[in-house]
Amino acid sequence: MKKNLNLIDIYNTLYSFYGPQYWWPGDTPFEIAVGAILTQNTNWGNVEKAIKNLKDAKALSAKAMHEMTHNKLASLIRPAGYFNIKAKRLKSFIDFLMDNYSGSMKRMKKEERGPLRKKLLDVHGIGPETADSILLYALDKPVFVIDAYTKRVLSRHKILDYNASYDEYQNLFHKEWDEDLQLFNEFHALFVMVGKDYCKPKPLCEKCPLNVSLQRPAKIGRVKYKSA
Repeated sequence: MKKNLNLIDIYNTLYSFYGPQYWWPGDTPFEIAVGAILTQNTNWGNVEKAIKNLKDAKALSAKAMHEMTHNKLASLIRPAGYFNIKAKRLKSFIDFLMDNYSGSMKRMKKEERGPLRKKLLDVHGIGPETADSILLYALDKPVFVIDAYTKRVLSRHKILDYNASYDEYQNLFHKEWDEDLQLFNEFHALFVMVGKDYCKPKPLCEKCPLNVSLQRPAKIGRVKYKSA
């Protein structure tokens, strides 16, 4: 009988295979937030080009981007694709940051996670995945980010149906672990890695580290797994 993996198996296997990921790439919380918005519907290589353009123009700050015209911002982030749409979304986020926190990510970080998440979700162009990426990676708030990679891996391993809601997927992690910032950070990054390398739309199961037939006995790592 084929063994089905559970969350702790998946985490330990991927962590052993890939090691720590040190996510999210970015020099400042503001850069990470900008990256979270730019990465919608594109790959990270394109986001890096857009961020480099912003840095080269000395425009990677809330003040500079707030004062910049839509057209200028759109031209700088063109490599990220959908540049007019994303320029509007960035402008909306920066207006929110300026109006509520005087442009300071440090001030935003002081707000409680729940109320802040609701406010972020009211910003044009910010959905649950982007909001949670900002909360987790830019603001160090323990919340699990659900993306297409996570859903693909978990659904293929019969943990939850692919069409289940964002909240249902997120609750799998929130109910099983304490609010573990480091775990949530690493686990999401590991889903992205295995999703990009193996668990693709056309999967490469034969060599995937989550292929049960290839695995060594599970070795419990640093995760504090709650008993039922």
